[in-house]
Amino acid sequence: MSLTSTPFAIRTMMRPLSGARALLFAACLSLAASGAQAQNNPFGDLFKPPGAVQSEQAAAAAQSESVLRIDRLENQLRTMTGQIEELQYRNQQLEQQMRRFQEDVEYRLSGGKGPRPAPPAAGVSGPVGGPGAAPVGMPSSVPPVAAPVVPGTGKRSDAFDPNEDPVAPGAPQPLGSPASASAGLARPNVPLEIGPGGGAVSPRAGAQTAALTPAGSARELFDAGYGQIQRQDYAAAEQTFRQFLQAYPSDRLTPDAVYMLGESQFQRQSFKDAAELFLQVSTKYPNSTRAPESLLRLGQSLASLNEREAACATFGEVDRKYPRAASTVRQAVEREQKRAGC
Repeated sequence: MSLTSTPFAIRTMMRPLSGARALLFAACLSLAASGAQAQNNPFGDLFKPPGAVQSEQAAAAAQSESVLRIDRLENQLRTMTGQIEELQYRNQQLEQQMRRFQEDVEYRLSGGKGPRPAPPAAGVSGPVGGPGAAPVGMPSSVPPVAAPVVPGTGKRSDAFDPNEDPVAPGAPQPLGSPASASAGLARPNVPLEIGPGGGAVSPRAGAQTAALTPAGSARELFDAGYGQIQRQDYAAAEQTFRQFLQAYPSDRLTPDAVYMLGESQFQRQSFKDAAELFLQVSTKYPNSTRAPESLLRLGQSLASLNEREAACATFGEVDRKYPRAASTVRQAVEREQKRAGC
């Protein structure tokens, strides 16, 4: 081969090498694109169609949002479960306290003959304590039971305003003042007047015992007994209201009838029997309009039986359970607490 033909031969040999080099370069680019996609390289998207890139980004965003929503729902569910468990615990404590309170009062009324109630467990507040004290382990902001609203009036049944009717039986009367002979009970939905020292109001001179009213409707029988209370004929009123409770044990006037029966006992200084009836109203009919007055009368009866500790606890229950009770009831509770030295 001559020297003049050497460059041509070299060029001829280089042509296959250039084609192989081009193929090798294309393979390297393909591998680089695959590696960039596998390593989440931002330059990897340069080798994808625009539609595919947008679809993958939307799917990833939707998946992330779903994960966040599921996480929030799980947190809310855990919070609600904790709140439900806390409410159940509070309800159980309230039931136990009311049961111990009732057992303690019944034990005291029985003169210590029955089984003595078990003391409260350590760390749990018992029913007998300072007036208005909140139970241990429970916030003082537990919502009390609200008194019902009288239909057609829009007012609460326990919102008695003595300024509207100063001579009504619920009007404020200082404890210890003589009972007025003309200020009788006007209606069954206002607090009774409180006699001196929680004792009986002596009947008017010449008052005669009325005969037992024949059985009629529930309202007629109740009104008959109520009229006997107005006339301060408490013995006849006791018979009438016992007849009412026997004939109409489930009537809507039954809580008032039990209260009036206790009032007939209270005014005759049968404080033990009266306390049992007032306790029945406050525990069996806690939403009755008579419930706050029943607790007040129960405390007065216990104080008259020299059960000062139980009486003070009962007075405290009035303000705790019925903070919106009539002002006359709350004022009477304050006076009785001072009188009993609570």
